[in-house]
Amino acid sequence: MNFKNVTVAGSGVLGSQIAFQTAFKGFNVSIYDINDQAIDAAKDRVAQLAETYKVAVSATDSDIQATLERLSFFTDLRLAVADADLVIEAVPEKMEIKASFYEGLAKVAPEKTIFATNSSTMVPSQFRQYTGRPEKFLALHFANEIWKNNTAEIMGHDGTNPAVEEDVIAFAKAIGMVALHIKKEQPGYILNTLLVPLLNAGQYLYANDIADPETIDKTWMIATGAPQGPFGILDVVGLQTAYNIVSNAAAKDPGAAKIAKKLKEDFIDKGKMGVATGEGFYKYPNPAFLDPNFLK
Repeated sequence: MNFKNVTVAGSGVLGSQIAFQTAFKGFNVSIYDINDQAIDAAKDRVAQLAETYKVAVSATDSDIQATLERLSFFTDLRLAVADADLVIEAVPEKMEIKASFYEGLAKVAPEKTIFATNSSTMVPSQFRQYTGRPEKFLALHFANEIWKNNTAEIMGHDGTNPAVEEDVIAFAKAIGMVALHIKKEQPGYILNTLLVPLLNAGQYLYANDIADPETIDKTWMIATGAPQGPFGILDVVGLQTAYNIVSNAAAKDPGAAKIAKKLKEDFIDKGKMGVATGEGFYKYPNPAFLDPNFLK
């Protein structure tokens, strides 16, 4: 693995975290997004991450300065990937957006560049045909709050070159991740295959007025010793993401449609997106589930 230059395409919550962590570990990182407004938002996220890293990982001012010097920002995809060894795609979870992105990327990326998707809900074989280099394409999936929840799930498709998988595994380790190699395609990888049924069950109980979110979380936390319940987790994931996922299933699943309607009316329409906006199912930075009396 001789990666030096990494491009992160998509500068949302997780895309910004991936970029910052990669730069923090010594790689040159180009952040690409579609317009100046998105890039300005990315710069704000990077500034917030700089402060987070000082507290969460005891980064020094010189560590942060060096990290920031390794970050560059682009709205021109050709310039963003001009010397990229690896492109990590973190664009929205919509098939048409990803397909269009990869068609454009294939036209401008150097021959050496490996493409990796951070998609949580789709598998690489769904859009490998758009990449122009299916043998150099795979999934590299991170968890939110990457500096703390440092999993990296690496999953190829049946046409991925095994040597490419090994290089990406080595890269994941180099940026401080625990590399988790998935042997064949699985929608949701390991993490979300385990997690999504829990979140769906919590939302089902809530949408059907069986119990309120705090009671559901309290039950899970006391019974399993987990630090958060499903609604605390949903606030971290972001309620827009949760809504997008459940909306995709709503056409075929009346239960999902009921959850989507409740999320939209109670949260999305009111700007309550979770931790990122300071309020979701809980209010931040001091959510009720962290109160020592919550579990009593």
